[in-house]
Amino acid sequence: MPGLGQYLNSDYIAASNALNGKKSRRKIVAFVESYDDVFFWRSILSQLETPERYFQVMLPARGRKLERGKKAVLMSAFKDSVGPDMIACVDADYDYLKQGSNEMSRQVCQNPYVFHTYAYAIENLQCWAPALREVCVMSTLVDSTDILDFEDFLARFSETIYPLFVWNILCSRNATYGDFGIVDFIKTIQTGIVVRRFVDDTIKRVGEKVQRKLHQIEAVASTKAKEAYKELLEELPRLGVLPQETYLYIQGHSLFSDMIVPMLRKVCERLIEEREQEIRFQSKHQTQEENEITCYEHSLEGISSMLKKNTLYLRSSQVQRIIKDINSSLK
Repeated sequence: MPGLGQYLNSDYIAASNALNGKKSRRKIVAFVESYDDVFFWRSILSQLETPERYFQVMLPARGRKLERGKKAVLMSAFKDSVGPDMIACVDADYDYLKQGSNEMSRQVCQNPYVFHTYAYAIENLQCWAPALREVCVMSTLVDSTDILDFEDFLARFSETIYPLFVWNILCSRNATYGDFGIVDFIKTIQTGIVVRRFVDDTIKRVGEKVQRKLHQIEAVASTKAKEAYKELLEELPRLGVLPQETYLYIQGHSLFSDMIVPMLRKVCERLIEEREQEIRFQSKHQTQEENEITCYEHSLEGISSMLKKNTLYLRSSQVQRIIKDINSSLK
């Protein structure tokens, strides 16, 4: 397609669609941030394809230069190039929760052709708690209920960090309320590797760190900041942010790589060990044991890969909001 990125806009795509004839399916181009985002957004947009329209998901480009990142995607929005035939699909980051307090946040929250994750990033939705048991099954081919209760743990973890999370959002919206950035927040809530028998200890340890940091922040916070904090506590549920789902709104890479992957890897290592012990017990001779274990090991998949490939997040309330937004804007 000539001039991809430099001249491409919704009107261009609409004109191209018109040349294909009235009976042809209408193509809608969806620009995304990175390679990993292609599959994620494709899994959502494919739910919205009809005999009349289909989506083509791609990375933005300027001339012959391929570009990545949120700013590259939103360049189309800043230039009013998005529309019914060309949309932008991005991570919300904190821009959704900032609710228009800066230009990028205004594009994310107010442009009807910019769609966002309603979670910090795609990684957060890939780590959607109700999907994690299934991800373990996908990785190990072992279905067991005798593992860590992921939904319970992430709900308790989320409720524990929520009061501090609210301060982080408040300071992100307005720096005059305090200097508590995302790096400090993530450092405070780090869990280490979560193991089932130590879940209570993990929650307690994180809670103690959160309370210490809360005391530090509140000790120097102004009366105005404390009042704004109370108002934000009332506002966030209206935005769909619930205390038991805070993990969906913290930095996605940190959640995915530093918490969920190590936690699932620990669970999966135990499941694999148990399956191999079962094979050894049931095998009639050494050759059968070696063949079965080799066959099993060749069927295994990595946790990171399975998290990225799972699509159970399609059932989440966040994705349902995305689908509702897209249907409303692209009638």
